[in-house]
Amino acid sequence: MPRLCVIGSANLDFTVALPRLPRVGETVSSGTLLVNRGGKGANQAVAARRLGAEVRIIGCVGDDDSGGDIRRALLEQGIGVDGLVTTPEAATGTALIFVDPAGQNQIGVAPGANHRLTVEMARRGEDAIAWAEVVLCQLEVPVPVVRWGLETARRHGVVTVLNPAPVQDLSDELLGLVDYLTPNAGEVMALTGIEVQDIDTGRQAAARLVERGAGTVIITLGEQGALVCDGASARHFEAFPVEAVDTTGAGDAFNGALALGLAAGGTVDQIIPLAGAAAAVTCTRRGAQDALPTRADVERFLRTLRNR
Repeated sequence: MPRLCVIGSANLDFTVALPRLPRVGETVSSGTLLVNRGGKGANQAVAARRLGAEVRIIGCVGDDDSGGDIRRALLEQGIGVDGLVTTPEAATGTALIFVDPAGQNQIGVAPGANHRLTVEMARRGEDAIAWAEVVLCQLEVPVPVVRWGLETARRHGVVTVLNPAPVQDLSDELLGLVDYLTPNAGEVMALTGIEVQDIDTGRQAAARLVERGAGTVIITLGEQGALVCDGASARHFEAFPVEAVDTTGAGDAFNGALALGLAAGGTVDQIIPLAGAAAAVTCTRRGAQDALPTRADVERFLRTLRNR
């Protein structure tokens, strides 16, 4: 089985499906509530696991019922949690999510224990990095922890993937530790100042990130697909058409599938369609982790498309 170590967040999500997203100062009623487990780190770990990877996670939860529930749920998925530490200093991270009928969302996060993760705490999981074939990180845990994870992966000869979300300033030194950078269009704009409107502007933005040290840049564009750039070339992959009901976990499904494909030794032509299909299936379901597809779900989806 492909081996993957995820360094990242674990949250409890409260998702309210609304007739429309509220404007500033407005209350929109007639919603329905879904309580689900989330956090980009845990989501991506579960995504890769359901698609067939062996996964271990490094992160931090609170010493509360939510933290215990997250730990048990990850174990039930078959994910190694020896690197998931518990802190009494903060509550488990919590996300509040509004979703409209088109699947668009607004998300607010109280990071809680995720922001209490230190390099010293994360070092307890270093064996998981040495064991892995790919290390996958995001930015919902402190940047020093992310940098330590990327540096440790490089030291052990492990491929690195960084999903720069939620976006923040990143040094060239940190970008130089990233083999695969996976921003969306908004994150690319924040990192480069270039608005991605087409393949040409996407290539320009990716080239700037490559110049700063990143390896391959994969820009996710939602229903417009994905753009894969290495500084010398740019390739566009179309998205799979679906009727979206909730896009909350789509990016995490994409990143989990990407990391799995890299760990399995796949080519870009193999990996990006798999990742795009996993994201597409996720969009057709509500919630975060509960919406993530299995390998059988993705294969069934692709067969359905081929038979049309």
